[in-house]
Amino acid sequence: MKRAWQRMLSGRRLDLLDPTPMDIEIEDIAHGLAFVARWNGQTTGDYAYSVAEHSLLVEELFARANPGIGERWRLAALLHDAPEYVLGDMITPVKAAIGKGYVELDDRLTAAVHLRFGLPAVLPAPIKRAIKAADTVSARLEAEQIAGFSEAEADRIFGKPDPVLVRGLAIRLRPPPEVRAAFTARHHVLLRSLSG
Repeated sequence: MKRAWQRMLSGRRLDLLDPTPMDIEIEDIAHGLAFVARWNGQTTGDYAYSVAEHSLLVEELFARANPGIGERWRLAALLHDAPEYVLGDMITPVKAAIGKGYVELDDRLTAAVHLRFGLPAVLPAPIKRAIKAADTVSARLEAEQIAGFSEAEADRIFGKPDPVLVRGLAIRLRPPPEVRAAFTARHHVLLRSLSG
């Protein structure tokens, strides 16, 4: 069998086919996600819109849509795309074309990430649905604000967002080191709240 592991900047070797929580470090996740572009990089602005920035927005939307939700589930929302730090961000039609193999790989990586940070390997269905709803609202905002979609087209594909939910939110484009630091800091705040 050919090599299926990747060396992380932390020095860890992550086996992509059989990942373990011990090989997961938040600094590796934050670094990878800060350099992975959403929308295959087809966005306006001087910087790519990173998966790390998207994840911060999803966590905020999730919290707004679910007032009083526990920090544990906010952490799950922040980490919802964590496997993309090694898999990259593929648009939904490509994921569907790749099929079951991609889903299985993503599920294994997600489980390892969740276990590493004290979350259940598989999230409860209502939490997963709520995170997906926030993810869709984020995609809707991104589509219109930076990916060239008209408002009507974005509404047709992603649905019209609740104006109260998105009030005051705007897509941010920041240099990767800045968003990496913001993602890491937010992760630390959420993790501390779980252990404190």
